[in-house]
Amino acid sequence: MLRTVLIYAALVLLIWALFPLIAEFTAATELNNLATSYVEKSSTELNSQNVVTSIVVTFRGLDTLGEVAVLFLATTGVAFLIKRREKHDPSKIRKASEILNAGALFVFPIIILFGIYVFLHGHLTPGGGFQGGVLIASAFVLMMLSDMNASLNHLVLETVESISGFAYVLVGLLGLVLLGAFLDPKFLPLGNYGLLFSAGAIPLIYTFVGLKVGSELTNIVDSLREEQTEEN
Repeated sequence: MLRTVLIYAALVLLIWALFPLIAEFTAATELNNLATSYVEKSSTELNSQNVVTSIVVTFRGLDTLGEVAVLFLATTGVAFLIKRREKHDPSKIRKASEILNAGALFVFPIIILFGIYVFLHGHLTPGGGFQGGVLIASAFVLMMLSDMNASLNHLVLETVESISGFAYVLVGLLGLVLLGAFLDPKFLPLGNYGLLFSAGAIPLIYTFVGLKVGSELTNIVDSLREEQTEEN
């Protein structure tokens, strides 16, 4: 009874705290000065069709670096907390169906290619490094579901993660040294608006972010998968 009362009391307090924000909310009818500057510069100065992604990796590049760092810390935390025990008995693992096996073999390379397409075209179409990296990780998750005995090389995953993270920071420092702004992509040719090789270093930045996110998420899922199978 006391627990129920406390829950309802917490809900009432939450509604009371948020009500002024809801009551006084007015939808914006035009962009503010900062947003207008971002929109104008993303096309005129960066030659990028996708305004959102150009803002994320350039004007708000430090925020993106922080998000990548958080994901890295999450991966490190999972690896630290999971205790490695004796190898599991393969006979205790339920095998996947033939439909899942055949479907995974067919779809796996398609998902990988689509993930690469998403982060390579992040400056032209909706998407980017995080989305492409998640797609790549989902392909490996599908492979794990189709074959629970499949083993991934953690050394390769960690190497890709480390190299891509280092390269991402290096690109940011190049922009800082050459142009005076961290993650300024204009130290590479901007190219022609709307083409793949345009927007300076933005496609390069998204490539590194996509590889890092994909390898980190795959590493997390594989570590959890191994821990689960060892318990069965």
